[in-house]
Amino acid sequence: MIWLDTIVQGILLGGLYALFAAGLSLVFGIMRLVNLAHGDLIVLGAYIILLVVSFLGINPFLAAAIAMPVMFAFGWILQRVVLNRVLGEDILPPLLVTFGLSIVLQNVLLEGFSADSQRVGAGALETASVDLGPVTLGVMPVLTFASAILVIVALNHLFYRTALGRAFRATSDDPVTASLMGIKPASVFATATGIAMIVVTIAALYLGMRANFDPTIGPARLIYAFEAVIIGGLGSLWGTLVGGTIIGVAQTVGAAVNPEWQILAGHVAFLVVLLFRPRGLFPRAYD
Repeated sequence: MIWLDTIVQGILLGGLYALFAAGLSLVFGIMRLVNLAHGDLIVLGAYIILLVVSFLGINPFLAAAIAMPVMFAFGWILQRVVLNRVLGEDILPPLLVTFGLSIVLQNVLLEGFSADSQRVGAGALETASVDLGPVTLGVMPVLTFASAILVIVALNHLFYRTALGRAFRATSDDPVTASLMGIKPASVFATATGIAMIVVTIAALYLGMRANFDPTIGPARLIYAFEAVIIGGLGSLWGTLVGGTIIGVAQTVGAAVNPEWQILAGHVAFLVVLLFRPRGLFPRAYD
């Protein structure tokens, strides 16, 4: 029964990693852009939510709702003004620019908030749980996993059932032809990044409520997001949930064997999957 609880906790932890990965997967699927600042953007979202909670004294979920348009605007401007200028066949310029953005964000947050760890208080929700006998489910992890599913469902609906989604797919396949049809690739890419920042804000909300964070933890969150995306298969949003779940289960099982093995076990699971499925479990091109 102990192992059953361990596996269930790992599955729920995978929901958090899926939220980290969903925005990254969306941006890569549309623009083939590998954003090395993705983890730092999650941390930025957590600090914005913390500021709103601190100044207005409101519920973190309401604070996240206020932070979402701010993050959308930041992502839209970032893509339109900076990242669109470096997109192209060569993947090196976007990597260099987003690496530089990562460094800038970390140092701005260090200057503004110091290196002290912070946390977004969620009151009784932090410790609330439901006892199901052999398994005890924390309310926060369940909300996180449910949010990951809702985000992926919403992104799939947006991508495959709306006019904006058709513009995303057309621009991803052939920006030149799409522009001849009246689509503006620069605006489409900016909108995609803005939507990805909304997903980032949701991930930041749960990161801030579930664990302490500081300006330097972004790269570690980026690694989890990358691993979830690659395990699931590039271009598969549902694959990010599977990838996040595999990492989460590996970490909780590793921690149950030896607490020092928690992080290592997740990385080993990533390498094992790549050994047998180099393109991930569900490789899928956005079409």
